[in-house]
Amino acid sequence: MWYLCVFYHRLLEYRKAEFESLAGLFDGRSGATPLEWRLPEDHHADSPFHFVNLPSEELARNIANRSILVKGIYELWGEGRSFEELEEAIRSYPDERRTPYLSPGSTFRINVDSFGKAISFPEQNECINKLAFIPFEGRVNLRNPDHKFCLMDNDNYGGTNGLPPIVQRRIFFGREIGAADRKILQTYQLKSRKYLGPTAMDAEIAFLMANQAQVKPGKLVYDPFVGTGSILVGAAHFGAMTMGADIDIRVVRDGRGPDCNVWSNFKQYGLPMPVSLLRADNNLPPWRAGLKEMFDAIICDPPYGVRAGGRKSGGRKLLKGAVDPYTVPDDKRTDHIPSTAPYSLVECVHDLLDLAARMLVMGGRLVYFYPVLREEDSPDPTFPDHPCFVLVSRCEQILSYRYSRVLLTMAKVAPYTEDIELEARLQHLEFRENHLKWLEDGKLHSAVFSPADVHTNGTGEKFSSKPKYRGKYV
Repeated sequence: MWYLCVFYHRLLEYRKAEFESLAGLFDGRSGATPLEWRLPEDHHADSPFHFVNLPSEELARNIANRSILVKGIYELWGEGRSFEELEEAIRSYPDERRTPYLSPGSTFRINVDSFGKAISFPEQNECINKLAFIPFEGRVNLRNPDHKFCLMDNDNYGGTNGLPPIVQRRIFFGREIGAADRKILQTYQLKSRKYLGPTAMDAEIAFLMANQAQVKPGKLVYDPFVGTGSILVGAAHFGAMTMGADIDIRVVRDGRGPDCNVWSNFKQYGLPMPVSLLRADNNLPPWRAGLKEMFDAIICDPPYGVRAGGRKSGGRKLLKGAVDPYTVPDDKRTDHIPSTAPYSLVECVHDLLDLAARMLVMGGRLVYFYPVLREEDSPDPTFPDHPCFVLVSRCEQILSYRYSRVLLTMAKVAPYTEDIELEARLQHLEFRENHLKWLEDGKLHSAVFSPADVHTNGTGEKFSSKPKYRGKYV
C-alpha cells in the first residue's frame, strides 16, 4: 500500500537511506533492494513529501516511531491543488477504509501543518472547518486521541525562505500512522553531556548511524575509534551491547577523572555499560587475540585530519626498522604512553575494511564517514571497496564550501578467506594510486582551512554555487 511520508527538511541525502535501513530491520530484508518511491505531482527530489510503497501498516508505524528524520507517515485520504479538489478526493476515498476511524465510540484530533510558515490558531480553525464534510461521529480529544489526522499545505514552501519552491500548491489530508520522537535529541544533546572531546559525534548523526547499521536489542556494536563514546551511546540507546577501542589509553582509562569519563556518559543516560573498552596502542589486531566473527555492526568516524589526525602505534623509527621492538618494564607499564606515527586515511580505511571483513557476522554492517573535497575542479570522488562488502548507501553531509563527509553503509555478503584477503590488498593498492592525493599526504586540514577566493556576482555581493538550503545540516 502507498503511504505519504513527510520528512524533516534536514540531512536530505540521509532520509531515504535511513528509511530503507529501518525497513530492512523491521521487515527482515537485507536492505539491498530499495523500496518503491514516487514524488507528489509538481514536487522535486528535495521535497519533504514522498510516497512510499510498504507491505503493512505495522511496518510503517515501526519505521516512523524509530526514525530520526521522518516527521510522520500517513494513510492518505486525499490530495488536491485546492480545498475543492481535496474534498472531492476525500469523498471518493473508499468508505470501508474511512468508517473504522469515524465511529461514534472513538476520539480524534486534527492537526494543521505547513512548511515554511507558522499558521496561527484562527487560520488553523478555518482550515479545520473546511473539513466539516467528513462525517466524524466520535469526540474530539486533543491530549490522547484514538486517531490522529493531519492537514498539510505546501503553499508557503520555498521562495523567500531559501528553500526550492514547489511549482503548484498541494494540500494533503490523511490519518497518522506514526511519527518520530525527536525529543531524544534534546536528552542526548552534547552541551549537556559530562564527558566530551573535540571529535564527539553529534547526537542526531549518532542515532542516524545506528539506524543505518540496523542496531537493535541483543546486537553487538563495535567502534574502533571510540573516543568519548558518542557513537556507542546512540547504539546503546537502541538496546545494543557495545564495545570500543582507542589508541589513547588516557581517554579510554582515565578521562577527566573517576566521574568524568566514557563510562560516566553511559551512566548519565542510564544506558548499559560497554562490554569492554580496549586499548589499541599495542599494535595487536583483535583476531590475533582469538576473536572471530562476533560483531553485528561496526560504526565509527575514522580520523581524517580536520579536527584530529590519525595515529598508529609503533613510532617512526620502529616502523622503519631503525630500532628494535622494546619491552616496557613492569614498574612503568601503568603510565607508559607508547610511541606513535602518522596514520594516513587511506591506510586507516584499508585496515578498517579488513577488520570488518574478518569480524562482522554475515549480513553485518559497516557504517563510517569518509571525507570528500567539494571544489568545482575536483574529480568525482571514489570510495574504498572490499570484495566482502556491498555498498548499501552513501549520504553526503555538507560541512563547508570546501569539503563534506559521506556516510558509507556497507553490508557483508561474503566470508573472509585468504583469496579475498589478497584481492582486497590489490584493490587497496589500486585505490591508493588513484584516490585524491591530498588525503594521502595529510593536507586535508590546510585544504579546508586555508583562505578561500572571494567571488562576486558583479555587484560586489559575495555568492556561492551551493544552494542556500543545502547547508551544514541539509
